[in-house]
Amino acid sequence: MLNSVIIMGRLTADPELRTTTNGLSVTSFTVAVDRNYKSGDERQTDFISVVAWRGTADFVTRFFKKGQMIAVQGSLQVRNYEDKNGNKRTAYDVVADNVSFCGSKSESNSFGAPRQESAPAVSYQSADAGSFSVLPDDNTGFPFGADDDEGLPF
Repeated sequence: MLNSVIIMGRLTADPELRTTTNGLSVTSFTVAVDRNYKSGDERQTDFISVVAWRGTADFVTRFFKKGQMIAVQGSLQVRNYEDKNGNKRTAYDVVADNVSFCGSKSESNSFGAPRQESAPAVSYQSADAGSFSVLPDDNTGFPFGADDDEGLPF
């Protein structure tokens, strides 16, 4: 079975971070996704509901805002419920596993900065070359006898 959704579009509003009673971060937002169309046809847009949890929710609410392009990879969740008038309804949401920036560099510069006034700088620390080790090989050029079919799962 496979349940995978990938969408790319623009946020229709600033995502707002909420916390569950158990202390989990969550946000829900809507992504406006243009449909493919032929020249001369009228453009159509789908408005897709997305829910992000934990670190993904924190990331989205910190770095994204209304109008910014976003790519979302996740799974489709279907919920059945009754509205206040007793009518049966179905809701479809994408539960985000991964979100990514997309769009032009100028857009990233204007929207990609954290919404907080002072964000910590990202730093890179190179590894010490002495912390690496050489893998053993069987004089075939392939480590662990990978040149033959023994022990390979395929």
